[in-house]
Amino acid sequence: MLDHITFGVTDFTRSTVFYDHAFAPLGIRRLFDVAKEHSNGVNLTGYGDDRPFFWLAEHDATKGKLHIALRAESRLAVDAFYAAALLAGGTDNGAPGPRPYYHPDYYDAFVLDPDGHNIEALCRSPEGR
Repeated sequence: MLDHITFGVTDFTRSTVFYDHAFAPLGIRRLFDVAKEHSNGVNLTGYGDDRPFFWLAEHDATKGKLHIALRAESRLAVDAFYAAALLAGGTDNGAPGPRPYYHPDYYDAFVLDPDGHNIEALCRSPEGR
Protein backbone atom coordinates (compact mmCIF):
# COMPACT_ATOMS: atom_id res chain seq x y z
CA MET A 1 0.00 0.00 0.00
CA LEU A 2 1.27 3.45 -0.90
CA ASP A 3 1.95 5.73 2.09
CA HIS A 4 3.04 8.85 0.24
CA ILE A 5 4.65 10.17 -2.93
CA THR A 6 6.99 13.12 -3.44
CA PHE A 7 7.99 14.69 -6.70
CA GLY A 8 9.91 17.74 -7.76
CA VAL A 9 8.37 20.67 -9.60
CA THR A 10 9.89 23.42 -11.74
CA ASP A 11 7.99 26.33 -10.14
CA PHE A 12 6.98 25.68 -6.53
CA THR A 13 4.61 28.64 -6.19
CA ARG A 14 2.83 27.92 -9.48
CA SER A 15 2.45 24.26 -8.53
CA THR A 16 1.15 24.91 -5.01
CA VAL A 17 -1.44 27.36 -6.38
CA PHE A 18 -2.54 24.70 -8.88
CA TYR A 19 -2.79 21.90 -6.30
CA ASP A 20 -4.41 24.13 -3.65
CA HIS A 21 -7.28 24.73 -6.09
CA ALA A 22 -7.42 21.41 -7.96
CA PHE A 23 -7.42 19.27 -4.81
CA ALA A 24 -9.99 21.29 -2.81
CA PRO A 25 -13.04 19.60 -4.42
CA LEU A 26 -11.57 16.23 -3.43
CA GLY A 27 -11.20 17.22 0.23
CA ILE A 28 -7.41 17.27 -0.10
CA ARG A 29 -5.60 20.32 1.24
CA ARG A 30 -2.12 21.51 2.03
CA LEU A 31 -1.40 20.25 5.54
CA PHE A 32 2.28 20.65 6.16
CA ASP A 33 5.15 22.88 5.07
CA VAL A 34 8.61 21.66 6.05
CA ALA A 35 10.98 24.37 7.26
CA LYS A 36 13.90 24.83 4.87
CA GLU A 37 16.41 23.94 7.59
CA HIS A 38 14.83 20.46 7.66
CA SER A 39 14.55 20.01 3.89
CA ASN A 40 18.02 20.76 2.54
CA GLY A 41 17.10 24.41 1.95
CA VAL A 42 14.21 23.81 -0.45
CA ASN A 43 10.47 24.34 -0.20
CA LEU A 44 8.63 21.12 0.61
CA THR A 45 4.90 20.81 1.24
CA GLY A 46 2.50 17.95 1.88
CA TYR A 47 -1.13 17.55 0.86
CA GLY A 48 -3.69 15.15 2.26
CA ASP A 49 -6.98 14.77 4.07
CA ASP A 50 -5.99 13.73 7.58
CA ARG A 51 -2.27 13.21 6.91
CA PRO A 52 0.05 14.31 4.10
CA PHE A 53 0.43 11.68 1.38
CA PHE A 54 1.16 13.85 -1.66
CA TRP A 55 4.34 15.93 -1.45
CA LEU A 56 5.85 18.60 -3.70
CA ALA A 57 9.53 19.54 -3.57
CA GLU A 58 11.11 22.65 -5.05
CA HIS A 59 14.11 20.81 -6.50
CA ASP A 60 14.98 18.08 -8.98
CA ALA A 61 11.84 18.40 -11.09
CA THR A 62 10.43 14.98 -11.85
CA LYS A 63 10.85 14.09 -15.50
CA GLY A 64 8.88 11.65 -17.57
CA LYS A 65 5.23 10.81 -17.48
CA LEU A 66 3.91 10.71 -13.94
CA HIS A 67 0.30 9.60 -13.43
CA ILE A 68 -1.47 10.01 -10.09
CA ALA A 69 -5.07 8.84 -9.58
CA LEU A 70 -7.04 10.13 -6.59
CA ARG A 71 -10.37 8.83 -5.31
CA ALA A 72 -13.31 11.22 -5.29
CA GLU A 73 -16.40 10.74 -3.13
CA SER A 74 -18.79 11.45 -6.00
CA ARG A 75 -19.04 12.16 -9.70
CA LEU A 76 -19.82 15.77 -8.82
CA ALA A 77 -16.47 15.96 -6.98
CA VAL A 78 -14.73 14.64 -10.13
CA ASP A 79 -16.44 17.39 -12.16
CA ALA A 80 -15.48 20.02 -9.58
CA PHE A 81 -11.85 18.81 -9.53
CA TYR A 82 -11.67 19.08 -13.32
CA ALA A 83 -13.14 22.61 -13.38
CA ALA A 84 -10.95 23.84 -10.52
CA ALA A 85 -7.82 22.34 -12.07
CA LEU A 86 -8.46 24.04 -15.42
CA LEU A 87 -9.14 27.38 -13.72
CA ALA A 88 -5.89 26.99 -11.78
CA GLY A 89 -3.84 26.59 -14.96
CA GLY A 90 -4.16 22.88 -15.68
CA THR A 91 -4.62 21.48 -19.17
CA ASP A 92 -7.40 19.14 -20.23
CA ASN A 93 -6.25 15.55 -20.67
CA GLY A 94 -9.66 13.86 -20.59
CA ALA A 95 -12.94 15.54 -19.70
CA PRO A 96 -15.13 14.07 -16.95
CA GLY A 97 -17.06 11.04 -18.05
CA PRO A 98 -17.69 7.34 -17.67
CA ARG A 99 -14.93 4.90 -18.60
CA PRO A 100 -16.79 1.54 -18.44
CA TYR A 101 -13.87 -0.26 -20.08
CA TYR A 102 -11.99 0.17 -16.75
CA HIS A 103 -14.92 -0.75 -14.48
CA PRO A 104 -18.73 -0.59 -15.00
CA ASP A 105 -19.08 2.42 -12.66
CA TYR A 106 -15.72 4.11 -13.38
CA TYR A 107 -16.11 7.88 -13.80
CA ASP A 108 -13.05 10.10 -14.03
CA ALA A 109 -11.32 13.17 -15.40
CA PHE A 110 -7.71 13.86 -16.30
CA VAL A 111 -5.73 17.11 -16.21
CA LEU A 112 -2.09 17.91 -16.77
CA ASP A 113 -0.53 19.93 -13.96
CA PRO A 114 1.83 22.88 -14.70
CA ASP A 115 4.73 20.44 -15.24
CA GLY A 116 2.72 18.11 -17.50
CA HIS A 117 2.02 15.37 -14.93
CA ASN A 118 -1.23 13.49 -15.52
CA ILE A 119 -3.52 13.94 -12.50
CA GLU A 120 -6.74 11.91 -12.42
CA ALA A 121 -9.74 12.09 -10.10
CA LEU A 122 -12.05 9.07 -10.14
CA CYS A 123 -15.20 7.73 -8.60
CA ARG A 124 -16.36 4.12 -8.77
CA SER A 125 -19.88 4.74 -7.48
CA PRO A 126 -22.93 4.21 -9.69
CA GLU A 127 -24.42 7.31 -11.31
CA GLY A 128 -26.62 9.28 -8.93
CA ARG A 129 -24.53 8.58 -5.84
